[in-house]
Amino acid sequence: MKQIAVIGSGTMGNGIAHVFAQYGYAVNLVDISEDALKKALATIGKNLERQVAKQLITEDAKNKALSNITTFTDLKAGVATADLIVEAATENVDLKLKIFNDLDTHSKPESILASNTSSISITKIAAATKRPDKVIGMHFMNPVPVMKLVEVIRGYNTSDSVTQTIMNLSKMLEKVPVEVNDYPGFVANRILMPMINEAIYTLYEGVAGVTEIDTVMKLGMAHPMGPLQLADFIGLDVCLSILHVLHDGFGNPKYAPCPLLVNMVQAGHKGVKTGNGFYTYTAGSKELVVADRFR
Repeated sequence: MKQIAVIGSGTMGNGIAHVFAQYGYAVNLVDISEDALKKALATIGKNLERQVAKQLITEDAKNKALSNITTFTDLKAGVATADLIVEAATENVDLKLKIFNDLDTHSKPESILASNTSSISITKIAAATKRPDKVIGMHFMNPVPVMKLVEVIRGYNTSDSVTQTIMNLSKMLEKVPVEVNDYPGFVANRILMPMINEAIYTLYEGVAGVTEIDTVMKLGMAHPMGPLQLADFIGLDVCLSILHVLHDGFGNPKYAPCPLLVNMVQAGHKGVKTGNGFYTYTAGSKELVVADRFR
């Protein structure tokens, strides 16, 4: 594993590129938008600078990491020589199937194809390729440079050797890989999303307010962030998408998304990314302000 390609330069994609580049891998960061790539490089630079300020890495290491990243808007060129390709596009099944079909066509036959999906079936994604044994889930946590966990998801046909390769590679990035099988939501989101959904139902039914719910979970259960704030951080649209995957996959009504969550997403209130969710977010401010409608 020398050449890594990362598909998608958003929050997860630039974080994944950052980590691989920091640990000495040559990274091709691929996106259809040149502006998105420029923004990603700026974000990676700022995050590396933050690591320098905290004395986690040296200035020289920061510069070396940035020099390890090359950007591409042409997927074919970006993946042609990659040993591992990590897809980090939007959590949309049709988009991912299209990307993996293209990756299968344009990458080396021996390349491993990984998805950073947080809930979509690896087996289904692998079926869009002619190499299902080389398709695997590599689910990083946000923020990628900070969080240690990598969920390594085995599809129905993922080989033992590919699984072991990704487990070992994750350790080389100083992450803690956990191998799980391919069922809706895997482990992290199968447990996390029903908790978030229940917190939203608790608000929806008037049991308590936003601050009260988050305070109970932070102080009573020692969570570093309350579930409603965490939902904003993840993205309410992403939470809704994962709940739909769980509900469709298991056919169990306990996974049905709260109507309040559905309404908020339809109204464009998606959390931090849009500046409003259960809390209101202002650029440059770290103050946590409950959204007007929930006060």
